Amino acid sequence: MASLQMERVLSIDGSSPLGWALAPLIPLASLYGLAMKARSALYARGLLTQHTLPCRVISIGNLTVGGTGKTPVVIALASALRDRGRRVGVVSRGYKRSSADAIVEVSDGQTVRGDPNETGDEPLLIAQRCPGVPVAVGADRPSVGRHLIGRHHIDTLIMDDGYQHMALRRETNILVLDAGAPFGNGHLLPRGRLREPLSAMARATAVLVTRASQAARLDDLKAAVRAVAPTVPIWVTDFAPGAVVQVGGSSTMEPSALKGERVLAVSGIGNPASFRKLLEAAGAVVADYCVFPDHHAYSREDVQKVRQAAEHLGVDRIVTTEKDAVKLAQFDEVARQEVPIWALRIDLTWLEGFEEWTRVVLQG
Repeated sequence: MASLQMERVLSIDGSSPLGWALAPLIPLASLYGLAMKARSALYARGLLTQHTLPCRVISIGNLTVGGTGKTPVVIALASALRDRGRRVGVVSRGYKRSSADAIVEVSDGQTVRGDPNETGDEPLLIAQRCPGVPVAVGADRPSVGRHLIGRHHIDTLIMDDGYQHMALRRETNILVLDAGAPFGNGHLLPRGRLREPLSAMARATAVLVTRASQAARLDDLKAAVRAVAPTVPIWVTDFAPGAVVQVGGSSTMEPSALKGERVLAVSGIGNPASFRKLLEAAGAVVADYCVFPDHHAYSREDVQKVRQAAEHLGVDRIVTTEKDAVKLAQFDEVARQEVPIWALRIDLTWLEGFEEWTRVVLQG
């Protein structure tokens, strides 16, 4: 059976038969790269204003568009700081949110409110996974940070997706790289997926590698980082299935419950292949995969198509990501349909650098 909707992901270099199609983008990418370098230099020289907040600021960001696994890192960091007694808050831009409000408070640390269309899916997921942590969204991160400080007296602010948001000064600058595709196709926007030249890695306090088990050559990735940022520490992590949670319900199971089950995978994330690999690592048999665009806004028609696909395949259950689950849970029929929908919760696991992470980030 064909997938419901597939995004085409191409890695093209100059030798590709389709390389000619990208030729008009080469000068645009060059101009974009020069603009980003100039912008970074202006901030470094103090010619563009950086706002300073009266609290510690930790930025979690990346170099590429698409999914590198920032959200699980933010969740792990916020939870760890909270458990250490820090009054921590999270600020995010709320990518693809529909609300025009300058600041939307997703959680006051006690109550999670709003819906993913208004707030963005990732901030809502962070709020749900991090009880006790206020979360707010807005394009003007310094203003949103001041809002959280004033209302909730936070002493540590985590800026989600903040590597390029240099208008807010930060004490700790964590750059997240997906080991499976750390630099996209190696080209800057719009020719590739890079938001900045690789030289921007030198701004990082540390580079945190995710999905290490999916790296073809981890040593080559480390060498690429050290070539432009020789003094920046490199920390290595992976993702592992943590639990299986019923969408629209309250049941939770161990990931081992998926072992041997035929499942229909559903996702609208930046790296769908990584989700399939996690399901297979948990022992699930992926009968088919419904891939939607990243940050997809699901409709009732989408839910109906997924249900029909599951019934046609005769799968044991439908499994989606936590980010997709916060949007699918809006539909009452999700909890009532014959084939249940469950979300795979993932946890950050450490392979290299945990002691330094603890000293630099958690105790800093």
